[in-house]
Amino acid sequence: MPERMIAILDPAAGVSGDMLLGALISAGAPREWLHGLPRRLGLDGVTMGIEDVLRASLRATKVTVRGPDGRTEEPADLHHSAAHAHGHGPHRHVSELLDIVDRADISPRTRGRARRTLELLAEAEGRVHGVAPERVALHEVGALDALVDMVGVIEGFEQLDIEDIYTMPVALGNGWVHAAHGLLPVPAPATAYLLEGLPVTAGGPVSGEATTPTGAALLRVLASPKPPSGWRAVTTGWGAGTRDPKAYPNALRLVLARTAPEAATVAVLSTDIDDLSPEYLEPLREAVTGAGALDVQIWTTQGKKGRIGFRLEATTPLDREDAVAEAIFAHSTTAGIRRWTADRRTLDRREWTLARNAGGSVRVKTVEAPSGPRSKPEYDDIVSEARQSGRPAHDLARELTLEAERLVRATATRAPGLTTAPKESE
Repeated sequence: MPERMIAILDPAAGVSGDMLLGALISAGAPREWLHGLPRRLGLDGVTMGIEDVLRASLRATKVTVRGPDGRTEEPADLHHSAAHAHGHGPHRHVSELLDIVDRADISPRTRGRARRTLELLAEAEGRVHGVAPERVALHEVGALDALVDMVGVIEGFEQLDIEDIYTMPVALGNGWVHAAHGLLPVPAPATAYLLEGLPVTAGGPVSGEATTPTGAALLRVLASPKPPSGWRAVTTGWGAGTRDPKAYPNALRLVLARTAPEAATVAVLSTDIDDLSPEYLEPLREAVTGAGALDVQIWTTQGKKGRIGFRLEATTPLDREDAVAEAIFAHSTTAGIRRWTADRRTLDRREWTLARNAGGSVRVKTVEAPSGPRSKPEYDDIVSEARQSGRPAHDLARELTLEAERLVRATATRAPGLTTAPKESE
């Protein structure tokens, strides 16, 4: 596998939405971005508080969501119907929160993940109370807190260009927790449902609730268990919880790391063809690539009785081997395929889009070589622009390469160690 940037969560003291947000800010996500989030969600009067605090002598970042009247509330206190919640103050149903997400100024990927997180939270509470998820409601302030936490955490990882997120075992806490319906055992029933499939750890120093439903729902959507076996830390952030016990730091650790390059096992499929017209070799190559091959090579050979033929060799991931073999059989005249495995090591590679001043865009591939990043514009896009502009393709390729390398250097200067190429929107 190529080297890549990942995030590793260490919820040894539990996890909540505000702890995740604090850890993201501590690890380098911009504070200005988070302050502007309520406006992009259309939440008038909602503001963000960000401060550096100590948790058992450990410096951490505390993020607080303040409602229009300045109040704050934990988002874990849910009610499953407006009738049941009567007398407990204003509430918002999950369907209202989904409408806010649909109207928000956020990326499609963030929108989809935020919807899934809200739906999981509603499904868990519905299982607890035996009602339909759409009837689940939250206290007004708690609902806004949960919504900002969810969207902020999901978008925060985008701010840091992190796609692969892993979690170490999640602390559950001990004892009982107060809820609107009385005392509940830790973990609360909804939290227990949401943590299904994730590694957890009981015991430990946490008294009371360590992991909230919002935190658990975000882990379910974003994180995978068991980090890679080899990685090196780039930066570490700490997100503070609300409580400040003296016996342990009530904070979530977030490590941004690069994975160690590993050799991936791939399958190599090979066949010799001596009765296929050369003009049909390119459609064959396209079909094999479309089936999932990582690389396809074709070269001329000489077979028995002096016949001129071609050898096709396709490198493919193990899980695409059958599909690639079927494509070779379907789009060539061969009657047999040889197969063996090999170890494949690659450099970290990123694909992005370079916007052109005259309009249009060019796709670029950037690889992290030992001597530094190398960028190469996509051949098809160079040829297309050369035809439209009338310029020589080789001159345009040189110009685009220099422009891409300049942008890569500028991005690396803005976020050293975190980004190897500009984002898609740049």
